[in-house]
Amino acid sequence: MKGSTKIIAVGAFGLLALMGLAACKGNKADLPEPAAVGEPAEGGTAMDVQKQPFGQTPDGTAVEIYALTNDKGLKAHVMTYGATLVSLEVPDRTGKLGDIVLGYEALDGYIKNSPYFGSIVGRYGNRIAKGRFTLDGATYQLATNNGENHLHGGIKGFDKVVWKAEPVREAGAVGVKFSYLSRDGEEGYPGNLAVTVVYSLTNANELRISYEATADKATPVNLTHHSYFNLAGGGDVLGHELTINAEGYTPVDAGLIPTGEIRPVKDSPFDFTTPHSIGERIAQVEGGYDHNFVLRGGGGMMDLAVRVYEPKSGRIMEISTTEPGLQFYSGNFLDGTITGKGGKAYLKHCGFCLETQHFPDSPNKPNFPSTILRPGAVYKSLAIHKFSTI
Repeated sequence: MKGSTKIIAVGAFGLLALMGLAACKGNKADLPEPAAVGEPAEGGTAMDVQKQPFGQTPDGTAVEIYALTNDKGLKAHVMTYGATLVSLEVPDRTGKLGDIVLGYEALDGYIKNSPYFGSIVGRYGNRIAKGRFTLDGATYQLATNNGENHLHGGIKGFDKVVWKAEPVREAGAVGVKFSYLSRDGEEGYPGNLAVTVVYSLTNANELRISYEATADKATPVNLTHHSYFNLAGGGDVLGHELTINAEGYTPVDAGLIPTGEIRPVKDSPFDFTTPHSIGERIAQVEGGYDHNFVLRGGGGMMDLAVRVYEPKSGRIMEISTTEPGLQFYSGNFLDGTITGKGGKAYLKHCGFCLETQHFPDSPNKPNFPSTILRPGAVYKSLAIHKFSTI
């Protein structure tokens, strides 16, 4: 993709659910439930998308939440603040639904203290060293909000703005289309960037997240989705079994900035080419997993990136992407200070993130696939999260 005039990317994760079990333990939250319309599939429920108010931001901007249901009864809630996946309800092997994403029951928590729970992050997901890059001879200084580095779009990234939204209904799927115009100079980035993100819940038990963006000046773009998953619906995630379709990863320095090396995963705790539990070798990784994996597919074509199996519930999540990279984060910075769904504290390793993406700090690493979107080109992205049980 280096030197390409068209960027194909993929963002992230999710289906959506009720709101209670995904805290390390939790209770059902009081979210709007979709009303059935139309005829359900045999043995199932009617597909629908419903909108309700979900509060206001401190400046008085109204926030709305959409409830999605597919014809098999899977449920999701997405809101306009941060284009955020608030809940995702998926059945276990007995058919019991449970919320598998961390977050809050009300808007206030997302506004006051959210580590990007379920949000769309951008303009640049992940880190840019010292918040600085040079493009076409000009040097740009971005906001630094992660020590000396820039993280997930800056102080007020896409996770902290209210997006415009409209429902989407199509054959075999219901969803919500979000749109946002990021103005020239926002958080230090050049150019006006017009972004759309569509969440679709399909009757194949998939959550699809598709992205499209255009810009009037050359600018870095690396959009992704930032749900914290717990397929057990509670407890820590160390027993989840992970398979990542990657034979390399990008080592990082103390600030979690890639060194520029692409290192083989073989004979290391980063080798998930065969299934391993998250906790099996995590003690061998200083600070826990927070690393970019170089996917075998190389980006540009839809390919399976990762499979996660949770033995107690029997839930399986498979993520396919056209992105060249996958950031695996094992919830290392959760420390019990956040009280989430059900009034329960989110402890260390209570959830994990799998962010489909281009590599961190790509604007400063010419050997990494390019993230530069130029006028006249279209950034396109698709991530598919498919759910099943055994």
